[in-house]
Amino acid sequence: MKNSSKIFKKHNHSNCSKQALKAFEKHCFEKNLQVTPLRQKILEYLLKDHRPLGAYKILDLLRKEGFSSTPPIAYRVLDFLIAEGFAHKIKGLNAFVACTEPGNVHSPMFMICRKCKKVAEISGLEDQITFPQYLSDDFNIENTMVELLGVCTSCDKIESARC
Repeated sequence: MKNSSKIFKKHNHSNCSKQALKAFEKHCFEKNLQVTPLRQKILEYLLKDHRPLGAYKILDLLRKEGFSSTPPIAYRVLDFLIAEGFAHKIKGLNAFVACTEPGNVHSPMFMICRKCKKVAEISGLEDQITFPQYLSDDFNIENTMVELLGVCTSCDKIESARC
């Protein structure tokens, strides 16, 4: 299980963000894709912390920095980041997070803390998840999305201290 707990623990987040931005630039260079200011800015927003952002929050942030902030523009950039493996959509929250394994094709699971709203991405479990035989005979699975809602250890400790 990769990346399962570092997000909920203290770590050098600045280093996480810098590495992801470098990986994004390298990926775009290798695939002859443009690193536009808007693509980079939206990825920076997603990398700011490990909390999901809704599209309209992203639009507000863009507006404050003087970028064009129409919904189609933001959604096109978010679709691009998802397609290139640098972001995920958390369907249950209708929000987006930066991928913790940028550029790698995978089907992650997400642990979502309902208190602090941080999201931890878990990958490497694809081969361990099995589905009933009848499902695989009658249905061809193309993608999985598992979202686990709970409370992270930090928030649980805070809540326990109050009791």
